[in-house]
Amino acid sequence: MKTILLKTFVKRLRRTPLKIQSKFRARLKIFIENPTQPILNNHSVEKVFTGCRSINITGDYRAIFKIENELFVFVDIGTHSELYS
Repeated sequence: MKTILLKTFVKRLRRTPLKIQSKFRARLKIFIENPTQPILNNHSVEKVFTGCRSINITGDYRAIFKIENELFVFVDIGTHSELYS
């Protein structure tokens, strides 16, 4: 499947530290090769983000995505507390 980063996602990503941006690119590469790779901890976040899933970027950072029309659409990124509070 193809991957898309929404404009709002890119904007939030640019606000994260460079180390997190680099880590996201590395995790995205893994995600594209195998979205179910255990290191990503790909899981549903339906209770907070309807129709979405999350992958781990670091111990605290998460990237939120949804699947639309055979596309992985990344919609948000942030720390666990930023996203789920």
